[in-house]
Amino acid sequence: MLKGKKALITGGTRGIGLAVVKAFLKNGADVAVCGSRRETAEKAVQELKKQFPERKIISLFPELTDKESVSSAFEQVEKLLGGLDVLVNNAGLSARESIYDYEYEAYKKVIGLNLDAVFLCSQAAAKIMKKNGGGVILNTSSMVSKYGQPAGVAYPASKFAVNGLTLSLARELGKDGIRVNAVAPGVTNTDMMKNVPKEVITPIVAQIPLGRIGEPEEVAEAFVFLASDKASYITGVTLSVDGAART
Repeated sequence: MLKGKKALITGGTRGIGLAVVKAFLKNGADVAVCGSRRETAEKAVQELKKQFPERKIISLFPELTDKESVSSAFEQVEKLLGGLDVLVNNAGLSARESIYDYEYEAYKKVIGLNLDAVFLCSQAAAKIMKKNGGGVILNTSSMVSKYGQPAGVAYPASKFAVNGLTLSLARELGKDGIRVNAVAPGVTNTDMMKNVPKEVITPIVAQIPLGRIGEPEEVAEAFVFLASDKASYITGVTLSVDGAART
């Protein structure tokens, strides 16, 4: 579904991001994997090259909240992959602090990575895509962008903002052949979730009509579809992948 596509995926070394990277590679894309640190990005790419020796895979580790670092990374992608067709803004931080104890610096850190980085990467990608006749920008939202959460206000606030950015960029960039969508995962079986006690997971699952939490690979397939030409008339959408959970 993505044969010949060139993609950059932030937060691509673990969890949902890594699942998206693998799904893109399986579907024929060449991928730039962005990680927060050189060692994690390079290690992930080494393993991926063993699984997908026929694909072109590169590692990047820009500071996603620094404009110059982001610009340099996107220049590398153009040079090393030969272009950019798809951007997946997946890197992010969660939060659980009470408003009574929430340090402003911690709040700003979440907003910086979850929102500012999405803006900077989308801006850099759009410039390349417009020049090349179009492309796709995909953002990772969350179910909390619809329902909020009882603590850690920066996280749902950032995801509400990502939804708004997605819709607004879709309206702005459509004329340049650039589609912009988001995927809003529900509770997903990542490494983080595997460390959560069973007594915490059980009541969460009880609120999901499908009776289970999602798998990273299931979320990744939504990204593949939206990145593909099969979604050629879909833009400005935040697609829920949450088993109809309502929390």
